[in-house]
Amino acid sequence: MWKKNTGILTPKIKVRAVFSLLIALLFCFYSGCFIIRIPYKVVKGTVKGTYYVVKGAYELTAGTTKLVYHVGKFTFNVVKAPIEWALTNDDIESIDELSPKEAIRQGRVKNAPYKVKGKMYYPLSVEQSYSYQETGVASWYGYETLTKEGGRMTANGEAFDPKGLTAAHKFLPLPIHVKVTNLENGRWIIVRVNDRGPFPSDHNPASGERIIDLSAGAAKKLGFYEKGLAKVKVETVQLEEE
Repeated sequence: MWKKNTGILTPKIKVRAVFSLLIALLFCFYSGCFIIRIPYKVVKGTVKGTYYVVKGAYELTAGTTKLVYHVGKFTFNVVKAPIEWALTNDDIESIDELSPKEAIRQGRVKNAPYKVKGKMYYPLSVEQSYSYQETGVASWYGYETLTKEGGRMTANGEAFDPKGLTAAHKFLPLPIHVKVTNLENGRWIIVRVNDRGPFPSDHNPASGERIIDLSAGAAKKLGFYEKGLAKVKVETVQLEEE
């Protein structure tokens, strides 16, 4: 007679299962087979294991207004912007349901949802960002800030430096570091992502399909400053303090 399978192992089946496992282990012992071990340690959820040693503190903390650090051959100068400075991207309407300035003041920016021209954007969590990798088109931005009076502030409250090695991204936590490789010439650099963008512009809606906006300084390092656009590979890296 057919009996319904309840999914619960009977005592006899449990004994058989344990006995079978012991037989298998004894077979492995005498036949020379071995247990395969993972050849690397996964730390903090990082699958690729891409780490770079950083010399110096790389996070602005309470009371800190300026810091300089080095990642390999790349130097980063980070300055906290005066709160009255305008944002580099003034299309950002809100961050974490607050005005952008108030969210920056309260430190509620890192991966908070934000709104641009009525559209909500939901950044990745810190854990999700560890394994981020994407190939697409990069552009560069910020030239217009050179012709305006006063400084400009990134979406996480840092002073924007067109000559620095920084970038804007729609979905990565702020700040974070990424390796950007120009697939057209093989050049690569590490940049600090501290801003939001690129977004569709009124005169060029397709610009929102670009995956990253780099500073002019970063675009020059990658060799596409004059061209304006380049096909790139972007992947997050993690920093370990020396």
